Amino acid sequence: MKAPGTESSIAATFEKQALAKLVGEAPSFVKVIEDLPGLACSDATVLIEGETGTGKELVARALHYLGPRASSPFIPVNCGAFSDTLLQDELFGHERGAFTDALGQRQGLIAQAEKGTLFLDEVDSLSPRAQVALLRVLQDGMFRSLGGTREQHVDVRFVAATNTPLFPLIETGAFRRDLYYRLCVFSLSLPPLRARGSDVVRLATYFIRKHEKTGAPSPQLSYSACSALLAFDWPGNVRELENAIIRGVQRCRTGFIEAADLGLTPAAQSNEPSIAQRFSTGASFKDRKKQLIETFERQFLIEVLSEHHGNVSRAAQAAGRERRDFGKLLKKYQIDPRLFAGSMQNLPTVPR
Repeated sequence: MKAPGTESSIAATFEKQALAKLVGEAPSFVKVIEDLPGLACSDATVLIEGETGTGKELVARALHYLGPRASSPFIPVNCGAFSDTLLQDELFGHERGAFTDALGQRQGLIAQAEKGTLFLDEVDSLSPRAQVALLRVLQDGMFRSLGGTREQHVDVRFVAATNTPLFPLIETGAFRRDLYYRLCVFSLSLPPLRARGSDVVRLATYFIRKHEKTGAPSPQLSYSACSALLAFDWPGNVRELENAIIRGVQRCRTGFIEAADLGLTPAAQSNEPSIAQRFSTGASFKDRKKQLIETFERQFLIEVLSEHHGNVSRAAQAAGRERRDFGKLLKKYQIDPRLFAGSMQNLPTVPR
């Protein structure tokens, strides 16, 4: 028998752990985080959309650990990592003799996730055959293992993720429309890191503490590193940022991480798409022009603030803009002038 208050204490621990890694104050990101507790209490499916590296699995884990299934398994599966037959074996398991190498019974991931959550990452890569099999589970809560003759009931909450918009795949017939609507009872869209303004530095601070050398003082970001982080386009999003900070922590020889320590590669010299290449296919001249102007404005604000150490009045004067208009631009691009002011102690902090 559990001691009084034990369950509430465990729930509070799960909640703290679930939210601890979701660092950010950008309005587009905060909106997603604010929706999580309510969605976590539901058993309905959730589809999480976002570019590679935006933190879709972290959000899926938060949905699990914030809800009533927190004490049961969270089982992630990358749908793109298996062939059609192997994926079905992974999901549904098999009976002895189901195929040549099936020497014994094997429980699938769906059964392993009983009373918990099954996270289907890269769900857009499911084959037509796998889509049909998954649709049956979502509709009826029933599945049959490979080679099995008995239907099994399962109590699992499904959360799916995709870094590719599904509607174009639906239009071409590559993804079933009925499966999409089964997966997308609720939907969450994670913003790319380049759209989260000063969250780049907040996350960098978090990763510095996560990867700091044992027994050594935690390094700080220099002005050049801070400016480089804010100006970079982050095609690999938060995952790419963490890699940059790991390099910075290992390479820095003083108490400050410099821009050169981060090892950021310009888009033109990398295999990642440039800003222009990531524009929506078929975007109009007006839309492309708007995106390019926004990119220029954001980078210009970062440069002029850096030159004037975060002094908004001087930066506005240098830019030839009224201070009020300049402030509106800073708000539009979610750039915090404190990041460039005085001491790096003014950087936003995150709890240890």
